[in-house]
Amino acid sequence: MKSKPLTAGSLTGGRRMLIAGFGGLMLLLVGAGLDALLILQNVRASDAQVRDVYFRRSRALDEVRSGIYQSAIVMRDYLLASDRSIAQAQVENWTEIRQITDRALADCAATLDPAEQSAFRDLENEVQIYWRLLNFITELGANEKQKSGAAYFSGELVRRRAAMLKLADRLDQISARELTADDAKLSAAFHKLRARLVWMLGLTAGSGMLLAAFTIRRTLELESELNRRYEEVRRAQQELKELSARLVSAQEEERRAISRELHDEVGQSLSALLMEAGNAAASVPADSAEVRRHVESIKRLAEASVQVIRNMTLLLRPSMLDDFGLVPALEWQAREISKRTGLRVHVTAEETAAELPDTLRTCIYRVVQEALHNCARHSHARMVKVVVKQETSKIVLTVEDDGRGFDARRVRGLGLVGMEERVSHLGGAFEIESSPGMGTRVAVELPIAS
Repeated sequence: MKSKPLTAGSLTGGRRMLIAGFGGLMLLLVGAGLDALLILQNVRASDAQVRDVYFRRSRALDEVRSGIYQSAIVMRDYLLASDRSIAQAQVENWTEIRQITDRALADCAATLDPAEQSAFRDLENEVQIYWRLLNFITELGANEKQKSGAAYFSGELVRRRAAMLKLADRLDQISARELTADDAKLSAAFHKLRARLVWMLGLTAGSGMLLAAFTIRRTLELESELNRRYEEVRRAQQELKELSARLVSAQEEERRAISRELHDEVGQSLSALLMEAGNAAASVPADSAEVRRHVESIKRLAEASVQVIRNMTLLLRPSMLDDFGLVPALEWQAREISKRTGLRVHVTAEETAAELPDTLRTCIYRVVQEALHNCARHSHARMVKVVVKQETSKIVLTVEDDGRGFDARRVRGLGLVGMEERVSHLGGAFEIESSPGMGTRVAVELPIAS
């Protein structure tokens, strides 16, 4: 099935969907984490509060029990004391114990739940009755204390004390049940938190899987599209290279044809015209100075035209490149550049270079031609060295001048691009080295077919 081509709008829409998906997933994760932290904080605070209340209540009840036991011991010592000062000290101890016990009752009352109020009121009433009984004993006279104090202590007070301790134990049991109930609530809260986290984890995992599936699908589509575009670009580059090669070949053929046409047709016609002008000048009477002057002018124009045609022919396609080979063509080109510009050009070429295929000879000739043209126009050089060297499987060409140079990384004219295209079409390597004030060196390596 043919895939739908990706456009800028579809890419932007896909990017927005990915950003929205990942953003939503991150928000979901952050929300789940914050929600879990909030619940854990609430559970921890509730548990700490329950534990604190339970321990305060237990401590208060322990103080109440201790106060009851201590008051009984103090009262017993009071009844047994024969010295009035010792008895008074025991009464003061009992008063202090009573105050501590009453404060413990008040602390316990502050921590009670509604279910414990009834039992606490019973305990509080029993404690107040107990205090009144102890207070009654302290108000007895010495004789009455000896007669009825011991019996009263062993009877009513012991019974009251046992009842109070049972009430305290009952409150302890109620507190323990409340703590158990709070633990059950805490466990339920933890179960709720676990279920909530599992649900949130499932939602996050599902969202992540959907997002991952969409991302994978989108990535595969982009990869397929990029591969298709890459193949298109590669084919286009190959076609451009082939087109460039055909254009260069057609250009050379056209130059060769025009050069032959100029040399064979126009050049021969002008040569014939020059000969006729010479014959006409020879047959002009000596007394016809005006006619002789016109004939000489025609002869000079014909000579100049022949020279122009000759130069055009050599520039288009030097016949010596086809007739005599690469080395004579390069040497002629060096002489012509030196003659026109004063630039000293030294050509060093091996004789085996003349045996190269026509494509290589033409490429080397055109590269040298363009390089010398650039030297003459831009480099302000005094000397140029052209070296053509043949190795086992390649031909090496270097053109080096002593001119002012340029920044090869920034400057890239059409002449350099044309040279590089010619070389790369033949599978060669083209390199240019130059920097301001350091001259320029053009290096070319062309493979020789076995």
